[in-house]
Amino acid sequence: MNEIKTVGIVGAGTMGIGIAQVCALSGYNTFLFDINADLVAKALIQIEKNIEGGVAKGKVTAEQKKEALARLSSVSELAYLKADLIIEAIVEKLEVKQKLFSELEQINNGKAILATNTSSIPITQIATGLKDPSKCVGLHFFNPAHIMKLVEVISGVATSPALIDQMKEFSLSLNKVPVLAKDSPGFIVNRVARHYYVEALQILEENVAGVETIDALIQSSGFKMGPFKLMDLIGVDTNFSVTTSMYNSFHQAPKFRPSRIQEQKVNSGQLGRKTGKGFYDY
Repeated sequence: MNEIKTVGIVGAGTMGIGIAQVCALSGYNTFLFDINADLVAKALIQIEKNIEGGVAKGKVTAEQKKEALARLSSVSELAYLKADLIIEAIVEKLEVKQKLFSELEQINNGKAILATNTSSIPITQIATGLKDPSKCVGLHFFNPAHIMKLVEVISGVATSPALIDQMKEFSLSLNKVPVLAKDSPGFIVNRVARHYYVEALQILEENVAGVETIDALIQSSGFKMGPFKLMDLIGVDTNFSVTTSMYNSFHQAPKFRPSRIQEQKVNSGQLGRKTGKGFYDY
């Protein structure tokens, strides 16, 4: 496998920002792209702010900040995004991811590693349509990506075993803890954690308890954040999308049924912290 020196990130949302920051701080020349140019500009400002926070806490030196920001740049058009490894962190929709990877494969002449940060869609499905699906792999970071240590490295049916080894080493180079997983909807963490949200939402739907009460009880039992606060942090729309994806992937198994209350939040634009209102007001 070719050595990874450059990393491209597609998607300048919360996850893309965190992944780009980690890659730049870890010594990789990092290119950030999003179809929304304003988002990219805001992302670069946020990354600098995040790193400055690390400097203030003594976790990053001023020199490391300077070097990381020098390695980080934006790309104005997808056609210019060429890198050894490209990580997508875009909307959780299969067709959109498939189209993106097909375009990136062509732009990079089939040489780039195509990694998806999907949290629920099987890698094998995303790789469908690629000329060389052996270069497609799952690299699932957790929110916030610049803080959370875990990375799920997921192999599709056609993913090269050598690529899995390389992604494990790449994750370690980011000071992350890689966990190898086989292809399955939700992989490990989201498959287990889905019920943290689904059951909390069902309790809310049944009027057993309110949002604040459920969160307080869960936190008092040892969790750092209750399910509703966590959904607001992740993005209510993102969380709903993942649940819907898993519900369909498991052939509408009742235990993964999306919540009507959560759907209403999404339809009304109450998406959590990023919009100022979700299950809580910000």
